[in-house]
Amino acid sequence: MAARLDWARDGLDWPHREASQFIEAGGLRWHLQRFTRETPPTNAAAVAAPLALLLHGTGASAHSWYPMLPWLRPHFDLLLVDLPGHAFTGMASAWQASLPGMALAVQSLLDVLDVQPTILIGHSAGAALGARMCLDGHLAPQCLISINGAFMPLGGLAGVLFPPAAKLMASLSFAPGFVARRATDPRAIARLVSDTGSVLDEAGMALYGRIVSNPGHIEGALAMMANWDVQPLLRDLPLLSTPVRLIVADKDRAVPPAQAQRVLSLLPPQAGTTLIRLSGGGHIVHEEQPEMVASLCVSALDAGQMPVRDSSPA
Repeated sequence: MAARLDWARDGLDWPHREASQFIEAGGLRWHLQRFTRETPPTNAAAVAAPLALLLHGTGASAHSWYPMLPWLRPHFDLLLVDLPGHAFTGMASAWQASLPGMALAVQSLLDVLDVQPTILIGHSAGAALGARMCLDGHLAPQCLISINGAFMPLGGLAGVLFPPAAKLMASLSFAPGFVARRATDPRAIARLVSDTGSVLDEAGMALYGRIVSNPGHIEGALAMMANWDVQPLLRDLPLLSTPVRLIVADKDRAVPPAQAQRVLSLLPPQAGTTLIRLSGGGHIVHEEQPEMVASLCVSALDAGQMPVRDSSPA
């Protein structure tokens, strides 16, 4: 097993370190962060805050949500987790790295915490994970927010070659260290982020550099890519009873924006299910346009009153 990030060393200056907890659940040691709603100065103070569960994408970590926190915390209690094998959460088994296995693993964590999220917010593969959890009966949130959700298999030649390649890389003991060493070059991180269509500030780049240059984190990301299969999820999307807000950025180079229309067509027509297109952002749009994306998450709790539509923010 590859060397993993050390909280005592690598987490010393981790954003919002004071909010971090380590919890044993489902055979894993999870790193999570919890935030209590910053109560707004209104009569809403007496109302219990809804809980938002935030699920990051493959190769990222809970740090990806930090730019949105100032706009989410006045409205929600928040639960941010590092997914199995990622950042400071323990390495997953092959089953726990699969889509249904990871859904069950996250549910085991929620059971230990004794919480039920009101809203799920997922980025990329995290959105697919949220949908799988709803379909499998683990959760029944009011809404699922998908930010550049990765619901569909890769297309073309990449779709044929990538899954076997990921399985091969995950099986090679030297692969995580090799990839991580290459990621110590700042130019490699710059290319990695640029290839998503996003532009991040220096602090954001440094955080990605820290996790992607760690062999244990790379091992976890490779395991997820090797064991992930979205075909059953795609088949089951017409059965999803949870309203879904699809947020899509026009410059996303990781998940083709055109896929969102196909996903919308598979979802049951119901109040709150909608497609919203954002201009000027790439795959990591929630870090580029955190206020806009957060506002779309906050307003989603009233989505039950909205018609099914394809729209763009004013």
